Amino acid sequence: MAKSVVVLSTLDTKGRETAFLKEQIEHDGCRAVLIDIGVVGTPTIKADVTRERLAEAGGTPLADLLKDATREKAAPVMVKGAAKLIAEMIAKGEAHAVIGLGGTQGTSSATGVMRQLPYGFPKLMVSTCAAGDTSAFVGIKDIMMMFSVSDILGLNPFMRKVLANAAGAACGMATIDQAQVAASNKPLIGMSNLGVLTNGAEYAVEYLESKGYEVIMFHAVGAGGRAMEQMMREGLIVGVFDYAMGEISDELHHALRAGGPERLTIAGKLGLPQVLVPGGSEHIGLFLSEENVLPEKYKHHMNTFHSPIIAAPRLNPDELVEVAKEIGKRLQHTKGDAVMMLPLRGTSRYGVEGGPLRNPESDKTYYAAIKSSLPATIEVVEKDLGPEDPAFVKECCDRLIGLIEAKKK
Repeated sequence: MAKSVVVLSTLDTKGRETAFLKEQIEHDGCRAVLIDIGVVGTPTIKADVTRERLAEAGGTPLADLLKDATREKAAPVMVKGAAKLIAEMIAKGEAHAVIGLGGTQGTSSATGVMRQLPYGFPKLMVSTCAAGDTSAFVGIKDIMMMFSVSDILGLNPFMRKVLANAAGAACGMATIDQAQVAASNKPLIGMSNLGVLTNGAEYAVEYLESKGYEVIMFHAVGAGGRAMEQMMREGLIVGVFDYAMGEISDELHHALRAGGPERLTIAGKLGLPQVLVPGGSEHIGLFLSEENVLPEKYKHHMNTFHSPIIAAPRLNPDELVEVAKEIGKRLQHTKGDAVMMLPLRGTSRYGVEGGPLRNPESDKTYYAAIKSSLPATIEVVEKDLGPEDPAFVKECCDRLIGLIEAKKK
């Protein structure tokens, strides 16, 4: 049976382009399922899922939306309806990829649907906005953004190539045997990491795999931590090695790795086993407006440059105490199955002996504040080691495995 590619488009404004995309999808051997996410205008081609059905699934009849039709009012309803119907199709094995066409409004709506679909389900957005900052569209989901270059308005030799390429990409992804590719009977551990901890992270992956686990690593620069926690919500992860906490420091200081208000709360709320390390949290990450020039606010901080345009100033002791309090506050949801591991020789490669941000006295102040801020349900273990020392990482892994195995029993 042919695989099905769901097409999200406004069929009043992009009927010709959508019809051509449908032809290409079918030429490539897949079935195209057209979903009309438009509201006001008259569709110029027939939809497989009409706007009326979409609005109904979103909780508001189309007739009611049209009484005072605005994009602000209609878009959330259509997005909700499309996400609900596609999720049902996925569950029944009736949808194998989704592709969207759009400018700013269409991209907002189509990716709003895609962000609600499962990780691993193919998602492709052909957009006039894909060459700029796409973070608002992608969020923390695996959405592929494809720049249309020209406006998606009319067919011409170039646009036909773009749409044909998009159809080929969607069909290629749809025909992948995802069950076979993802097949594994090994439990999956989520782990956060930063570049200043990578040696330790590599050791952890190798060691955990030797013990029968698989590891999914997240770069803890904001989106990474949020994605890890979303996978926890979706039940994909059985345990957490939260090795890097720079996202908390940057959240407090409005820096580039900010992890958002929920970061570090989800594992505790879900009761997942977790081993925690305040890795990389002694400094923040700052994008610079001028290469190798610190903002005035941080010129009296210890500092190193991660790259010419990214500075890494070390937080002073008072600032680190505030980070510690925030860590403790966020971990109040954790009622057990958690260990905080403190590497006494520094929290990252920058902070160990010989590192540019080495400050043992500040580390002592920081660790004391962490210990006093944590709930009593979290065990604290201090080791006279650096964060990337194999002995330290091995103990972190062994303790996490112990928590996971105990929970199974």
